[in-house]
Amino acid sequence: MTGPQQLALVLLRTLVGWHFFYEGLFKLSWPAWGRDGVPLARWSSAAYLHAATGPLAGLLHGLASSRLLPAVDRILPLALLAVGLSLLLGVFTRAGCVGALLLLGLFYVSAIPTAGVPQAGTEGAYLLVNKNLVEGAAVLVLLAFGTQRIAGLDLLWEGRARPRGQAEGTAT
Repeated sequence: MTGPQQLALVLLRTLVGWHFFYEGLFKLSWPAWGRDGVPLARWSSAAYLHAATGPLAGLLHGLASSRLLPAVDRILPLALLAVGLSLLLGVFTRAGCVGALLLLGLFYVSAIPTAGVPQAGTEGAYLLVNKNLVEGAAVLVLLAFGTQRIAGLDLLWEGRARPRGQAEGTAT
């Protein structure tokens, strides 16, 4: 790969990582906001789960009304933070990509866009393809091109793990 191609891939990984990291940080640190900009309470996934329309809607509606909701409200932001840090720092990058794909897949199937017209609370008109699907495709690119071999802590650790004098790709 050329230098600009490598730079583009690392930039893509950084942007996706920042998106996940900030979503997790916001959900853990700040309250939910009302329409008038007034803080309501701590963030909760309840509204999102109740609004689910996809094939998992029944399960997600039940989860929103169950005693497991507080656990979901803690686990999801932590998962977002973990994926975000993984991609930002280039540490456990493959696992971070897999985690991102799992989360994005869950978000996508919870509300598959089938209307094809603008919906309240969205910034566009989606038909089958939305930002979750596009970001998932971006993560597949990161996984396919192995950005952990370009930049990040994975690359540093790989270099330390390789015995002295052994070049990359050579057998002992």
